[in-house]
Amino acid sequence: MFKIGDKAVYPAHGVGVVEGIENRHISGSTKTFYILRLLENETTIMIPQESVQSVGLREVIARRDIPAVFKVLRQRVPVSDTQTWNRRHREYMDKIRTGSVYEIAAVLRDLYLLKLDKELSFGERKVLDTARNLLVKELSISQRIRAEKVEQQIENIFHA
Repeated sequence: MFKIGDKAVYPAHGVGVVEGIENRHISGSTKTFYILRLLENETTIMIPQESVQSVGLREVIARRDIPAVFKVLRQRVPVSDTQTWNRRHREYMDKIRTGSVYEIAAVLRDLYLLKLDKELSFGERKVLDTARNLLVKELSISQRIRAEKVEQQIENIFHA
């Protein structure tokens, strides 16, 4: 359950603020909705309270869990370059859509490591940017620091 003013992560879209909780009469029944305003682009989304689990709406990562995200980023797993770029793109987008901060970190890591070896396709560059933006925004909000500082922390991991 979220309260007005809480920050929440909406998978593949990022962090938003619960601006309201409203009851709406739809098809003969009353449903309760969270009104979520995304911080990235000010878009407002109505999410049925009963669908919170199925859409993956979750709390922003706790500060104590952030070291585990950085651990994922530091892992040096071999990135498979045997797949076509569009298959990798689809797999990465599936991971981002889970809304898991750890899956997003893994996508960022994999694409960043792949970028060190070869030129990324346009689609892969977009996914890399999406993963970076989602991760930076959530980590900066969780730690209550500027996004630029989080970006620097991430850059330091890949250039260490």
